[in-house]
Amino acid sequence: MYQLKQEQWVNAPLKEVWDFFSNPENLLRITPAKMKMRIVEKPSSTMFPGMILRYKVAPILGIPLNWTSEISAVSKENFFVDEMRSGPFKMWHHLHRFQAKDGGTLISDELHYRLPIEALSRWAHPWLVQKQLKEMFEHREKVIQEIF
Repeated sequence: MYQLKQEQWVNAPLKEVWDFFSNPENLLRITPAKMKMRIVEKPSSTMFPGMILRYKVAPILGIPLNWTSEISAVSKENFFVDEMRSGPFKMWHHLHRFQAKDGGTLISDELHYRLPIEALSRWAHPWLVQKQLKEMFEHREKVIQEIF
């Protein structure tokens, strides 16, 4: 099991940041274009526990992959959890937290994941998966700073 933690403070009120992140369509805005992410089914614009999200992504060599996530928990303006139900990982659990802090909002992410072929994990994780996830979060941080 791998873990990635990330924090970002933005100079915007909690409600504004929450409203942005709780709209599933905004995931496209904060995902690097090279991943070629697209929504397969238009989701409700209001997130709720049990919401199913279906995407196509092409994270490696432009090969399109299906990704289905469930929003498994939501506490308005506090946190939400998205869990992969099918897709390129063996397991994906992403906790998104939001906290009013210092006149803005602290965004915290805690991601736990497993790769599909455990035997190749040690080899593929550092140079492929971990690198790409770090790039994805760096891109998101930059875009979020621009937006807020």
